[in-house]
Amino acid sequence: MMKNTLIAGAVSLGLAAALAMPVFAQTSTTTASSSTSSKIACVSAAVAAREAALDSGMTTYTSAVNAAYGARASALAAAYGQSTATQVRASVKAAWSTFNTSMRNARKAWTSARNGAWASFKTAAKACKAPAGVSDSGNASLEAVGS
Repeated sequence: MMKNTLIAGAVSLGLAAALAMPVFAQTSTTTASSSTSSKIACVSAAVAAREAALDSGMTTYTSAVNAAYGARASALAAAYGQSTATQVRASVKAAWSTFNTSMRNARKAWTSARNGAWASFKTAAKACKAPAGVSDSGNASLEAVGS
């Protein structure tokens, strides 16, 4: 009789534990899911900051390039308004030299902005401790080089 009572008690305890396990498992999954969700949100914020910095850098770059082309056009128009070949040659050379310098400076500024944006992003994304595959850092090489 005692043996049957012990067996029945053990079966009841095992059944209760089996029924309770899914509840515990669900709680830990929800917690892990919530943690992963917050890490993904953290990476999302880092991506948004990176994209805003890249947008600003590209806007600055394109404005500088447009200004360089506008200045070159004006300088060349003035150069070809000169009366001697020597004056035209010197003015054209100066116009192209100034244009080259302006373009080089615009590329340097863009490269600096781009590299800074990606470096800040990598630091911020690393701090998020998100699961593998959540970040898009592997696509950094697809960024415009500014030439």
